[in-house]
Amino acid sequence: QVQLVESGGGLVQAGGSLRVSCAASGGTSRLNAMGWFRQAPGKEREFVAVINWSGNSKYYGGSAAGRFTISKEDAKNTVALTMRSLRPDDTAVYYCAASRSVLWISDYALWSVYDYWGQGTQVTVSS
Repeated sequence: QVQLVESGGGLVQAGGSLRVSCAASGGTSRLNAMGWFRQAPGKEREFVAVINWSGNSKYYGGSAAGRFTISKEDAKNTVALTMRSLRPDDTAVYYCAASRSVLWISDYALWSVYDYWGQGTQVTVSS
């Protein structure tokens, strides 16, 4: 079974930057995509970004707004989400997810296509 562990969350001032990471282990050869979702209190889970396993295709949700970048670090078996120009409405628990499905990159925006989820890491942006 795949295990996903997020790290890098914390408190950051508005306008600042933060990088959250997701380390994958256990059966990763069956994975085809890694994505990031976030959930703020009282709101539904929101798609943020996805990258395919080879790292040559990416897709971003509206929440990224050109400010976030997803990347895959093969040497570390890690997927990172680099967030810049952060705003208070970016405050949420950020979840890493992995999918075994073979899909068009935009289809990974749906939470239902993911098979594994991390525990989440809290990102708080102060105003």
